[in-house]
Amino acid sequence: MRNHDVCAREAGAASRLPFAPDKDLRSEDAMRPVLFRRLAAPALLLLLAGCAAQPAARISNAATSPMADFNVGQADIPALLLQIQKQPYLKPVDQSCAATADDVKALDELLGADVDAPVVQSDASDVERGATFLGDTAVGAFKGAVEGLVPYRSWVRKLSGAERHSKALAATIAAGNARRAFLKGLRMAQGCP
Repeated sequence: MRNHDVCAREAGAASRLPFAPDKDLRSEDAMRPVLFRRLAAPALLLLLAGCAAQPAARISNAATSPMADFNVGQADIPALLLQIQKQPYLKPVDQSCAATADDVKALDELLGADVDAPVVQSDASDVERGATFLGDTAVGAFKGAVEGLVPYRSWVRKLSGAERHSKALAATIAAGNARRAFLKGLRMAQGCP
């Protein structure tokens, strides 16, 4: 192919482009502003939609997270988890299948679903999942920014007792998970459904 044919073909391709190139078409730098302009508005709309879809409780929790650093308004650790923490592997008095199923259900309500719980498939569209992801990211960024307002945050948490409360809560959750696994193993050994 002759050189002027190639130039004519490139000129024809450039006339079909939806933008007026001011640089060489093969340059990445020439494409960046165009891509940014085209992707910025939809990304911003998705981000705002994700933020609007977030429940007010999550945003409120993020906004009040510095109060937790000062150990103000901490939720009490459930009594059942405190009791379980003392002896997580104690055999239950009533080892019937129904009683152990009730115990596991009570722990599921406190701790959330276990790793062996069936995963519920969402019927959400890609746009809804993207909006949820962006909303979660926005709330996380907001929480990080708000937490950044507390100077010397780690020291404040240690001196106020918030760090001790967080560690105690984590220890009781770990004991609750161990108890749930123990009860499930006991049920399996007994042949419970």
